[in-house]
Amino acid sequence: MYELNEKVRSLTPYEPISGKYPVRLDANESFLSLPEELREEIGRAVSRAAFQRYPDPLAGKVTEAFADFYGISPSLVTVGNGSDELLYLLTSTMLMRGESMLVLEPDFSMYRFYGSLSEVEVVSCPKREDLTIDVDEVIRRAKEANARLILFSNPCNPTSLGLPRQEVRRLVRSVEALVVLDEAYMDFWDQSLLPQVEEYENLVILRTCSKALGLASLRLGFAVANRRLTAALRAVKSPYNVNSLSQTVGALVLREKEWASYALGQILASRDELQAALDSLAAEFPGQLQVYRSCTNFIFLKPAGAAGLFEGLLEAGVAVRRMGEFLRVTAGSQEENRRFLEAFRSLFREGRAAE
Repeated sequence: MYELNEKVRSLTPYEPISGKYPVRLDANESFLSLPEELREEIGRAVSRAAFQRYPDPLAGKVTEAFADFYGISPSLVTVGNGSDELLYLLTSTMLMRGESMLVLEPDFSMYRFYGSLSEVEVVSCPKREDLTIDVDEVIRRAKEANARLILFSNPCNPTSLGLPRQEVRRLVRSVEALVVLDEAYMDFWDQSLLPQVEEYENLVILRTCSKALGLASLRLGFAVANRRLTAALRAVKSPYNVNSLSQTVGALVLREKEWASYALGQILASRDELQAALDSLAAEFPGQLQVYRSCTNFIFLKPAGAAGLFEGLLEAGVAVRRMGEFLRVTAGSQEENRRFLEAFRSLFREGRAAE
């Protein structure tokens, strides 16, 4: 009888919150739909797709559109089927079995998962008590573990906090490891290293269309690095890894810079309003709610009684993400934010935060 190997035997599939909830603020998605004119243009372009042909293996048009959007060279860009494919690709091909990679805690949980699947040693470096990154400690632990790869998000999912550009530079320049910097939420902040990526021999930056651009359904991710690293990434990826429809739609949306600017402004305004309302709630219930200052499209909270509040919100038709004693709340539309805040405030007044 065939037996599954040890590394996959006890794994279970990723399961997002199931059920139908009128307000979904649990996945850090954009609350904005594409404008009707752009959707019509996408429909026309898709109708012309050569469905019988394989997609462009180098994803030329969407690569050029992405590079133009961020003002970099297309020769530095590798396109992936979402950042998840690129994360798995990096951990499985840039490391040899038995080598070590370093991740931060707390951070995006899939980093450790992909490292374990690649059969490398995953070393953790805890953040400070206030959830900020101690760069000196990261450097020390990386050298101590002889880490060949360092992987972290900036700004961070789930903490919503960011590490300033000069501190990221100091980290990259102080280690011999390959630093993979996941900037999935950097569209909401101004501390990207993307314009200087060619200056570094050991830096790969990941970006996505799933957040600010609202294209989560397409699964489009991008790895940006110097030409030597880019050549290696393009060589190890599968030949037709991004389907033609995602390439077509992604290129069209990335060309719509005016729409992208508008969407970003709307999301930031929603985030700021949500942040202010939660700060006010924290002041109303001192000692029961800690609100972290966000530079993403979500707010990270540490309330008393996170489990009870989470269940109470679900009962009110509002889904957020619970992470142990923390809650993560995506900035939504005005109506979504209003319904969340009404339910959340009511739960505090009912004493659910004390449970």
